[in-house]
Amino acid sequence: MADIKYYDVILKPVVTEKSMNEMAEKKYTFYVHTDATKIQIKQAVEKMFEGTKVASVNTLNLQGKSKRRGYTFGKTVNKKKAIVQLTEDSKEIEIFSGM
Repeated sequence: MADIKYYDVILKPVVTEKSMNEMAEKKYTFYVHTDATKIQIKQAVEKMFEGTKVASVNTLNLQGKSKRRGYTFGKTVNKKKAIVQLTEDSKEIEIFSGM
């Protein structure tokens, strides 16, 4: 397991229609480092966004898609997605407030 710092865990937020609808239930979706564990994701969210308390973390490993260019076959990079559920008394995450 790699030594991942908390600021390297969260790569970017996932902005889709489904993830925006889940924000009403205080569920936020992020792309995270592929070697990050649920505990590291929880600690990263609580450190990066002040006043947040994480209730649970669900993760999904997304396999890369097969691509073809002429006779050459390749594959896109693998990703990991985390759905973070905040507690009821937790603050909202500000990066999603303007969307």
